[in-house]
Amino acid sequence: MGKYFGTDGFRGEANINLTADHAYKIGRFLGWYFQQQKKDEKSKVVIGKDTRRSSYMFEYALVAGLTASGADAYLLHVTTTPSVSYVTRTEDFDCGIMISASHNPFYDNGIKLLNSNGEKMEEETLLKIEDYLDGVTEEVPYAHKENIGTTVDYTAGRNRYVGYLISLATRSYSGKKVGLDCANGSSWMIAKSVFDALGAKTYVINNEPNGLNINTGCGSTHIEGLQKYVVENGLDVGFAFDGDADRCLCVDEKGNLVDGDAIMYIYGRYMKERGKLIGNKVVTTVMSNFGLYKAFDAIGIEYEKTAVGDKYVYENMIQNGYRIGGEQSGHIIFKKYATTGDGILTAIKMMEVILEKKSTLSELAAPFKVYPQVLKNIRVRDKREVQQDAEVQANVADIGAELGDDGRILVRESGTEPLIRVMVEAGDMETCQKYVDRVIDLIKAKGYEQN
Repeated sequence: MGKYFGTDGFRGEANINLTADHAYKIGRFLGWYFQQQKKDEKSKVVIGKDTRRSSYMFEYALVAGLTASGADAYLLHVTTTPSVSYVTRTEDFDCGIMISASHNPFYDNGIKLLNSNGEKMEEETLLKIEDYLDGVTEEVPYAHKENIGTTVDYTAGRNRYVGYLISLATRSYSGKKVGLDCANGSSWMIAKSVFDALGAKTYVINNEPNGLNINTGCGSTHIEGLQKYVVENGLDVGFAFDGDADRCLCVDEKGNLVDGDAIMYIYGRYMKERGKLIGNKVVTTVMSNFGLYKAFDAIGIEYEKTAVGDKYVYENMIQNGYRIGGEQSGHIIFKKYATTGDGILTAIKMMEVILEKKSTLSELAAPFKVYPQVLKNIRVRDKREVQQDAEVQANVADIGAELGDDGRILVRESGTEPLIRVMVEAGDMETCQKYVDRVIDLIKAKGYEQN
């Protein structure tokens, strides 16, 4: 990860550590950078945004920078991250930009950059942008006269994406009562349009964005609202999205959470039954629940484990040709259909299994049993020093051996804070708590804790 761009873009509090000036300079560099490669024709960049108040500010700043450097800027307006990815890769754009801080509160925002294939921008290009932001490289020239870029209203691209989603459904949703929690974010119009077109009786909550209420007590990070709503209204299923709709969590007809791990189990099993699970593998991250691996073992599905982040999941899928992967948080990638996580696509895929197998979501998820888990963070002076401590390593290894095949321990660094995260999964909460405390107590005893 670079100085500004992490695994999911340049993110920060609007006008504190991510400013309009940053956005303008990113636009300036990208417009110049891609124009250098195009020579005799204009470079094209497509931009989408979520519903945060600051998203409009960043959109205008990016457009000013892009056009000042000679690129044409195409505006999808309020839309989802996966729609930007889809339009970028299918319509010959040089770059896609999504303005969103995903599941973060409204006062945060982010700038996500996508390459011409609709994938996360290459590290090499991101580092060049960072050097430009820091003044390490020379100022890029302004475009003049007819070379100044234009701005194009491109809602047609968003509409085409909606049509694409609708085309992926295998059956009508007629007779199904479906709840959607749009998190007052990017999916607030798109999701209902898709499910209505497919014949569902659609019930929608948190679809009145005001610029300040995105993710506030709603969406995939506050699933309890949808759980209650599904039960009270007797719905067949519910889907909750995050702010930019690249994640989806499900609620079954009984009001139970069906998270990203359960989604991967249900759809991975469905693919295996139809002979579609390439390599007989599902790609997960190290944070997937131990119960997922036990459930996969029981039905003969193999799995990969990557570092936390959908970026790493996708890289593994590309390298090995696997077709499905994701995170517990609901970031699921169906590689045949998309190059990023797509919450609405995930909902469509879950509806496919429900309808094709003539089952309820609770029945489909029943074989997957979530293992009890305890996760504790400890603030430390030096994350790497803790991780490299021989006594800490030995302690963790001993606990792993004691847990054997009935649980696991994971000790990792936070990617953004001075924290060590200690997680144990086992057959009961008492065992989890005992082993987590054992590691935390050792870290404290060795003086690593930051007061």
